[in-house]
Amino acid sequence: MSNVEFAVNGRFLTQDTTGVQRYARNVVLHLDQVLKARSASATIFAPQTAFDPELEQMPLVKIGRVAGHAWEQFVLPMRWDGHLLNLCNTAPALKTKQVVCIHDANVYIKPESYSLSFKAYYKILQSLIVRGSAKITTVSSNSAAQIAKHLSLDYSRINVLPNGHEHALEWKPELALVAPSIIAGRGGEAGRPFVLAIGSQAEHKNMKLVTEIAPKLCELGIDTIIAGGSASIFSNHIPTNTKSVSFIGRIDDNDLAFLMDRALCLLFPSWTEGFGLPIVEAMARNCPVVSSDRASMPEICGQAALMAAPDDPSKWVEHVSMLAEYPDRRNELILFGQERVKKFSWHRTADAYADLMQN
Repeated sequence: MSNVEFAVNGRFLTQDTTGVQRYARNVVLHLDQVLKARSASATIFAPQTAFDPELEQMPLVKIGRVAGHAWEQFVLPMRWDGHLLNLCNTAPALKTKQVVCIHDANVYIKPESYSLSFKAYYKILQSLIVRGSAKITTVSSNSAAQIAKHLSLDYSRINVLPNGHEHALEWKPELALVAPSIIAGRGGEAGRPFVLAIGSQAEHKNMKLVTEIAPKLCELGIDTIIAGGSASIFSNHIPTNTKSVSFIGRIDDNDLAFLMDRALCLLFPSWTEGFGLPIVEAMARNCPVVSSDRASMPEICGQAALMAAPDDPSKWVEHVSMLAEYPDRRNELILFGQERVKKFSWHRTADAYADLMQN
């Protein structure tokens, strides 16, 4: 591969870090290591406002005077005619020599989660991408099946290259700035347990279930904390002034680690997800998981989480109550999680992307 050079669409380096951007950042970080071992290199092209990850084998080149979709559709393909790797759902619509990761088919499965303009743009763009690109990747087998169904694509054309867990091991809870005061300021008794949920107000994230069961958990002596912000692409569906729930908005990774390390468990009630990255992040941090039993979640969780239907609040309360009452069962889930996350490696995924770009 030493004589093969490709480029990476670095638009994600201008965006806030959600699950999709975290995927791209970690793939690129580990791809840099893979290319070094193969004596190969690649270039990251990005708009002028991009953050520079300062990678050894993958220098950042800033091009163009615009950003956003205009940069991706016009500036990038005009500057680079060679093989292109796109990791965040979108890509130049008319380019053929490219690999594109489409993380999910949520705009088709849960369209109410998104604005009309976002849905229209993604549906048009992705239908063009899947017909012209050399290869499509995604993050789970379930996601591959949904993409194949909704975009009329042959399933065999889709490579499943999942998220990894290693980044969560590098978080430093001792450097948390806001999480300690959040826990201390809940107003409950000292040492009172809490459950943690992470997600936006998008309909498919199903935070309504968390707010619905929070009063019952409070009666059991368990607090509820919801972390995460809402992006403009999402429609608002849940109130943020619900009593018995602490809405703390977007926090950094060190604060997230502080909360995961102390939570009774993570609640992950989504109706649909391409992967469900917080699940493996929690397992990597020794935080048990109670997850929805829909979409990709059973595939990711295996036997290492407690599962419940996203519309069965009583079952969620039952699972949380059991974890609070039986520490041995909670510790068993932690051990299962430690083994489960070994299936999900950024380095293996990056190695597979290097092979794809070579081929």
